[in-house]
Amino acid sequence: MKFAYKFSNLLGAVYRHGNLTFSKDGNSVISPVGNRISVFDLKNNKSETLPVSTSKNITCVGLSPDGNTAILVDEDGAAILISLLTRAVLHHHHFHKPVNSIRFSPDGKKFVVTKENVALMYHAPGKNRAFNAFVLDKSYYGPFDETTCIDWTDDSKCFAVGSKDMTTWIFGAERWANLIYYSIGGHKDVIVGCFFEKDSLDLYTVSQDGTLCAWESNTELDGLRKGPKYSERKKTEEERKRRENDESKEEEDDEIVELDEDGQPKGEVIKGNADAPKEVEGIKNVRYKQRSKHFFNKEGDYNNLTAATFHKGTHILVTGFASGAFHLHELPDFDLIHSLSISDQRISATAMNPTGDWIGFGCSDLGQLLVWEWQSESYVFKQQGHFNNMASLAYSPDGQYLVTGGDDGKVKVWNTTSGLCFVTFTEHTSGVTGVTFTTSGFVVVSASLDGTVRAFDLHRYRNFRTLTSPRPKQFSSLAVDVSGELVCAGAQDSFEIFLWSMQTGRLLEVLSGHEGPVSSLCFSPVQSVLASVSWDKTVRLWDMKDSWQTREILRLTSDGLGVTYRPDGQELAVASLDGEITFWNPQTAAQAGSISGRHDLQMGRKEIDKITAKQSAKAKAFTSLCYSADGESILAGGHSKFVCIYNIKEQILMKKFEISCNMSLDAMEEFLDRRKMTEFGSLALVDEGTGDGDRVQLSLPGVRKGDMSSRHFKPEIRVTSLRFSPTGRSWAAASTEGLLIYSLDASLVFDPYDLDMDVTPTSIRRQLRKKEWTSAIVLAFRLNETALITEVLETVPYDQIEVISSSLPDVYVEKLLDFVASSLEKSRHLHFYLTWVQNLLTLHGQKLKNKSSAVLPTIQQLIKSSQKHHDDLSKL
Repeated sequence: MKFAYKFSNLLGAVYRHGNLTFSKDGNSVISPVGNRISVFDLKNNKSETLPVSTSKNITCVGLSPDGNTAILVDEDGAAILISLLTRAVLHHHHFHKPVNSIRFSPDGKKFVVTKENVALMYHAPGKNRAFNAFVLDKSYYGPFDETTCIDWTDDSKCFAVGSKDMTTWIFGAERWANLIYYSIGGHKDVIVGCFFEKDSLDLYTVSQDGTLCAWESNTELDGLRKGPKYSERKKTEEERKRRENDESKEEEDDEIVELDEDGQPKGEVIKGNADAPKEVEGIKNVRYKQRSKHFFNKEGDYNNLTAATFHKGTHILVTGFASGAFHLHELPDFDLIHSLSISDQRISATAMNPTGDWIGFGCSDLGQLLVWEWQSESYVFKQQGHFNNMASLAYSPDGQYLVTGGDDGKVKVWNTTSGLCFVTFTEHTSGVTGVTFTTSGFVVVSASLDGTVRAFDLHRYRNFRTLTSPRPKQFSSLAVDVSGELVCAGAQDSFEIFLWSMQTGRLLEVLSGHEGPVSSLCFSPVQSVLASVSWDKTVRLWDMKDSWQTREILRLTSDGLGVTYRPDGQELAVASLDGEITFWNPQTAAQAGSISGRHDLQMGRKEIDKITAKQSAKAKAFTSLCYSADGESILAGGHSKFVCIYNIKEQILMKKFEISCNMSLDAMEEFLDRRKMTEFGSLALVDEGTGDGDRVQLSLPGVRKGDMSSRHFKPEIRVTSLRFSPTGRSWAAASTEGLLIYSLDASLVFDPYDLDMDVTPTSIRRQLRKKEWTSAIVLAFRLNETALITEVLETVPYDQIEVISSSLPDVYVEKLLDFVASSLEKSRHLHFYLTWVQNLLTLHGQKLKNKSSAVLPTIQQLIKSSQKHHDDLSKL
């Protein structure tokens, strides 16, 4: 089995925090998801999470005007420059302070970063290689509080910066004689957005209290005059200092600082103050006057304005509010186009695509991402992840769909190809503890702590069966037999197992015997036997042929947490609280082996822990197990950021995957920072406020000192459920970060087969020119490079496919079938590849049937790919 699994996609989380950005063509929206970014293709209805990540949650995304590069900045101010074409990290930089906003100039030559009360202008990274891609050009001081937003003029000559001190500053990107800096007020609250008019210096400013001010400039863009160059000013400054010969008293001048705090060459420093700059003779300075003032909150309906964006081409202003509503106004007349409530929580971010047709909204509290077409008043895109953690997941039999259940009581079904959720069931009133598909693939069954087991129809998207116990119980585990007729659920409060008929919905049997909560259930894939594991340190095998009596009791060394059967039903794997994975023969009830995985978990220490990570690891274990499709390996995950793959026969660790490197999550590090430890506890536990909210403490009745509770916390990293895809080419993990998909990528690993000195790309193409098709295919598979195999196969004439299929050696038949199965999903040559499949199965079907266990993942991948194309074509 190959272990070249790489991160492929992130499902279940569409928006967390930060600003939204549309791509250059306007067909994709870029959304920060924790410490990664996801690109949602609105035209093709697909999502992709880039394989780059920062050390903490991303707060700012700056996209270059050409759409090829982007700058991602995390909570601490660490930035990475990435290429959206190659998906690679090009440069690292640290701003050392949290960054509030980042924006490229329209010409792509500069970008501005706002942190604390300063705006920093850098030279944008060029197309050529450079040792330092971020070169500081100018530092702009002026605001007295944190800077919040940026906007550029269309010709990149000036930019505006909004601040929490209720002022907006206009700075010149170059040294203009009539505009160095200009400060405007007019607001009574934090500036949320500032926007220039198209091809003008006229400005709109929006504040948090719902006030819009329109400012008119006395100068056009082409009225800006060049001032003295930086080098000339520096030379003049040095001459004046030499004349006065008193460098220590020169503090009131514009400073020329040679080195910044990092020891890097520092650009020009421009310091603004409350007074306007002095006018140069013959040149009139740029000035602003208030043209109009408008208010969003009227008739006493006070509602905080939380997000705003402005489209210069259509003069449309979009504003989002804390109530979840948004307004569209046409400026400068402030005519309301329409308003709508799209969420129950505050709108955290908004953006418009370049054409001004689509508006993107992000709600961080609920994890919502919506794209609204304002002209037709319809949703283009609407996705929401689980509000709380995911608790369980399951693949459909063909591997095309994934179902997840969360602590928020929702059951969501995802398309593994597009990465999007297409149906959400909300019938449960408490957390969902188990989900699974029936063998037909069209029925989803879920168990919940609300005391119900529900069956959902994926054809009609409805809950067609609700199964309950005579007395209300909290169900903690779920299993469905191979026929799909029997459904069982284990209770965590009465220690019983309930068995229902899917056909009639009647309760058939109540299985008693466990003396602790039933943590996991699993039906044998080949027999009518149910395996259950409990906290009472036993595994019980229940036989349907013997009226569901206990056939065997397997004794464990610690509390049982998970149980699963091998695909052929000849082996049983059990995870226990002591970190052991034990393997049993279900026929003889004898233990076949064990794996000690406690040291592979590598637990971290939480900030509230009073003991070390080494001590806390004694209470951590694997909670989820899953066999690979061939049954040779097992996937294990639990209270850790690591997922392990073990070889069962050799009982050794084959590979370990770190599912997250996000330091914004808890229990990521083994040792806490000693510098944050005080006699009163860790400084990391100090509650610094309410985060992105209104920063207002709740006033509780009868409490003199106000709200003493914590309003934010760091979630702990853990894996709640793991499943291999039926095709064997990918596996999924439900974690704190979301639903992570890892898949095999043949292009990432050079894995030749029967390699020889004569097997080269040149010799393969020589065989193609000679029309030696079979020889070329064999040599291509021996070299095993994906691009070369594709080239060879697609060069073969259509009428030669049957002849070549009959003459291929048996070992290459399996390899060719596996390659065609993986290529069929994305290739446009549908009929061509299906012809290969038809001929290979017709001519070699009997031989493949004799090795059905080895070929089964390939067949399932073929079914999945064919079903996808069938569904796409049936819509036409």
